[in-house]
Amino acid sequence: MDLRDVTGFEWDDGNLTKNKKHNVLPSEIERVFMNRPLLIVPDKVHSQAEERFAALGKTDEARWLAVVFTLREQKSKVCPISARPMNRKERKIYAEAS
Repeated sequence: MDLRDVTGFEWDDGNLTKNKKHNVLPSEIERVFMNRPLLIVPDKVHSQAEERFAALGKTDEARWLAVVFTLREQKSKVCPISARPMNRKERKIYAEAS
């Protein structure tokens, strides 16, 4: 997947607050997309109404996060759906891909 056409993020009341459960700030989610390496895979299981993806990446503070997102506004905006710390399997996949 190519994120070169992405110009920003789409935040609404729902996706701004629901990541509090995992203590993930919106700014951390945005940094995951700015930092490298970034691993993005399709989330075919949950892609019903719109295509979803999972991003595995790190924050500036080296926190490993898994972010589920979709693309909006003709694929120019990342719309985060959920974010949480990577689980063990995801950390292994991310480390191997890096």
